Amino acid sequence: MSSNRDIIRRTYEGSSEENGRNLISVLSPQVEWTEAEGFPYAGTYIGVEALMKGVFHRLANEWDGYKAEVHTYLSDGDRVAAFGVYSGTYKATGKSMTAHFAHLYELSDGRIIRMQQYVDTVKLQHAMQ
Repeated sequence: MSSNRDIIRRTYEGSSEENGRNLISVLSPQVEWTEAEGFPYAGTYIGVEALMKGVFHRLANEWDGYKAEVHTYLSDGDRVAAFGVYSGTYKATGKSMTAHFAHLYELSDGRIIRMQQYVDTVKLQHAMQ
């Protein structure tokens, strides 16, 4: 059986396609996914379909080379934190950005039930203007 840390790690450390498949496979059907206030896709998304449409589809279509590279994972029981750096180029402006982030996940029975994003939103806003 995989540890919660390993489950989260597999959603970041492969190709974009692998990470996406791995993420979808471990999301609770009623996942609560919160993007930080000030982030372009801010809000709480309930359920896999809402999350994919509201966040991941938009990231894939509005950014070139968008990625989240994690440098540190911390685990405490059912909670896992991932710390790293976002990077990418916003298609509409051609501006690139890098921004530090933290993601706090809560898991139950090997499934992500909740995620809270913390990010330097000013860096993203500059790229989008």
